[in-house]
Amino acid sequence: MAALGWLTPRRRSATARSVLAGEAAAEAARKTSQQLEPAVTPDSPAAPGGPGAPDEAPFPIEGDDRAAAFFDLDNTVMQGAALFHFGRGLYKRKFFQRSELARFAWQQTWFRLAGVEDPDHMQDVRESALSIVKGHRVSELMSIGEEIYDEYMADRIWPGTRALAQAHLDAGQKVWLVTAAPVETATIIARRLGLTGALGTVAESVGGVYTGRLVGEPLHGPAKAEAVRALAAAEGLELERCAAYSDSHNDIPMLSLVGHPYAINPDSKLRKHARERDWRLRDYRTGRKAAKVGIPAAAGVGALAGGTAAAVALHRRRR
Repeated sequence: MAALGWLTPRRRSATARSVLAGEAAAEAARKTSQQLEPAVTPDSPAAPGGPGAPDEAPFPIEGDDRAAAFFDLDNTVMQGAALFHFGRGLYKRKFFQRSELARFAWQQTWFRLAGVEDPDHMQDVRESALSIVKGHRVSELMSIGEEIYDEYMADRIWPGTRALAQAHLDAGQKVWLVTAAPVETATIIARRLGLTGALGTVAESVGGVYTGRLVGEPLHGPAKAEAVRALAAAEGLELERCAAYSDSHNDIPMLSLVGHPYAINPDSKLRKHARERDWRLRDYRTGRKAAKVGIPAAAGVGALAGGTAAAVALHRRRR
C-alpha cells in the first residue's frame, strides 16, 4: 500500500500539530454539540465511591456553569477501544482486503509488545487506518457508526463511569468525551449516552468525502490537553473548576490541566502518578482485569488496527 503523503508539513513541530489538532477538535465539538439532542437514558445507580462519597467533599458543585467534565473514552467510559469495535464493524461490512488485515494485525501486535510510540511506526499506522476511509462519504461512516454502536459498544459502557458523568449532568454541567477516535464516532457515543458532545480526531473531508488526511494529528496525549484548553476558552470555562477522567498515563497532560483530575481504571504509570499527587482514583474492573494494568494498551489512531486484529481471528474461526 503506497504512502498517502498526508499530515501537515514536516516543518511544523509536534507541538504545533498538537495545537492544530486540539483547535480543530474543539471547533468540531462545538458545532456537533449544537446539533445533539440529549438521548433518553435510564437513571444510573450511584457508583461505589462516586461523587459525594463520605471520604470527600461533595462534587460536582450544583449549578457551577463555569465548570465542565472531560472524559477519556477507551477503558475509561467504555471497556476496550472504540476503534477496535469500529474496526470489527467495518470488517463485517467488507471495508478491508485480506492484505490490509494482515498488515493491521502486525502493526497492532508490534505496538502492544513494544509499548512505545515510535513516530515513524505511528505514522505508518495512521496512513493505513486513514486509507480505509479515504473516498468514503462522512454521512456513510456516520450511519455505519450508529449500527456498530448498537452491535459492539452499547453493552460495554462502565456503569461506574457513566454514573460519574451523570452526576455532572445532574449538576447542570456540560460533559465532553475526549478521545483519539474519529470525532464522528465519538459524537455518536456521546449522543447515545446523553452527553454534551465529543472532542475527537478530525479527519479532513472535502465535499463530505474523506481525503485520507488528518487536520493536525490524532487527538492523543498533548493534543487532548490542547483540545480541552481551546474548548474551555471558547465556552468560558475555568479549568481549575473542571474535572477530567482517564485510565492512561498518556492523558496526564489533560488531567494536569484541571482542578479535579480522576484516574479511572488506571494503568500502572497513571496509578503511581495519581498517588504521588493525591488525585482521586476509581477502579471499576474485576480483580483479574485490574491485575493486567501493566500490559501496554493500544493508543491513538493505531487502535483501529486492533479491530482488524480481532477481525482476523473471527475470519480464521469461521474458516
